[in-house]
Amino acid sequence: MDHPTYASPSTGTGIDPAPVAGLSGEVLDWRFKALPADAWGLTAEEYLATKPSLSGFGTPLLTLDAGALDHNLRTMAAWCAEAGVLLAPHGKTTMAPALWQSQLAAGAHGITLANLPQLRVARAFGVDRLMLANTLLDPAGLAWLARELTADPGFAFVSWVDSPESARLMDRALRAAGAGRPVEVLVELGGPGGRTGARDTRTAVETAEAVRAAPSLRLAGVAGYEGALAHDASGPALATVREYLRRLAALHRLLADRYETPEPVVTAGGSAYFDTVAEELAPLAQEFPGTRAVVRAGAYLVHDDGFYQGISPLSRGAGRTPLRSAMHGWARVVSRPEPGLALLDAGKRDLPFDEGLPRPQLVRGPDGPAGAAGTVTALNDQHAFLRDGGEAASLGAVLRLGLSHPCTAFDKWTLIPVVDDADRPEPRVTALVRTFF
Repeated sequence: MDHPTYASPSTGTGIDPAPVAGLSGEVLDWRFKALPADAWGLTAEEYLATKPSLSGFGTPLLTLDAGALDHNLRTMAAWCAEAGVLLAPHGKTTMAPALWQSQLAAGAHGITLANLPQLRVARAFGVDRLMLANTLLDPAGLAWLARELTADPGFAFVSWVDSPESARLMDRALRAAGAGRPVEVLVELGGPGGRTGARDTRTAVETAEAVRAAPSLRLAGVAGYEGALAHDASGPALATVREYLRRLAALHRLLADRYETPEPVVTAGGSAYFDTVAEELAPLAQEFPGTRAVVRAGAYLVHDDGFYQGISPLSRGAGRTPLRSAMHGWARVVSRPEPGLALLDAGKRDLPFDEGLPRPQLVRGPDGPAGAAGTVTALNDQHAFLRDGGEAASLGAVLRLGLSHPCTAFDKWTLIPVVDDADRPEPRVTALVRTFF
């Protein structure tokens, strides 16, 4: 039986809608810290039918904005179509099958993931096109993968490999598991001081030959991650990224006649430099017909008010329409122990902090939102230190916070309310997003 290659056009929805829809029937209870107690005992669908307002939720809280999510979906889909690249967004950002479904419905080619547990979540929800942006060497995990590929003829999968020995280890484990379908793999090229990936072209070519010699593997392209080599949008950082991408393109040219699929993949592109990725890799599709250039940006859907607001190509002028932050934190002033200091009831267990601290945006009050002042200078596990918040940060006041880095926001919440408009005086909760970390 013929099986789809990772790069071949999809013939389905990309995800099984039934288990995603089934999440609306999950009974809500104390496990979900975002929810008020009056939701306990109801299903998600039943609770949303009561048209709850945000003021009924306690703090701390993380919310998503429905309008911003829709805007970002459409903006990124249009940009990729214009740039001539496919999008396989990194699902680890949200680990939310309902959001994956919206990304696939908006035209995403597939979903990218980072490890075996994430793959298992995706397969539980029927995602049928997955890229593992990593090398899978766990024999038990490879045995599970072999069973998935055998059981589902429509499942398209590709993994990475960065050394001849890792190719041999994968092959040994897959053959021991009785794999019935070969696993497509991409040779990963790295860079000095970066993450994984072959550090030079010779090792990358030797890895490709090891893949070709492995009965259970198929050489399907090249891959890399430029985000490990730079962390800002300065001239030197962008030059480093471009030089690396040109090395990746050169590796693709070198291996072009060795691929074991008619539609090889060349992939790079986190959420910071996907414009440069498209400039350097998209032309390969014209040079080598059948080549598919794939970017893997994951943070675009939620965006932020911090790191990605400053570094995203769509904030730096690569597109006509910028992305919008779709996530906000909400925290209450619970102490004013000394002049100029207020303590909020949200900390490291609730909000992201690795790429910048939360920023006060507004104070929610009975007369509508008002401007917020001050600076969050530190987070403890369950508290934020707000300096110079002024009288608006009175005891009991609820502040909306701008956040930085969605990847470390979602993992703190198993259920996230979606509001119709976070700028309204009284936002309504229109959906509940379930995550699986």
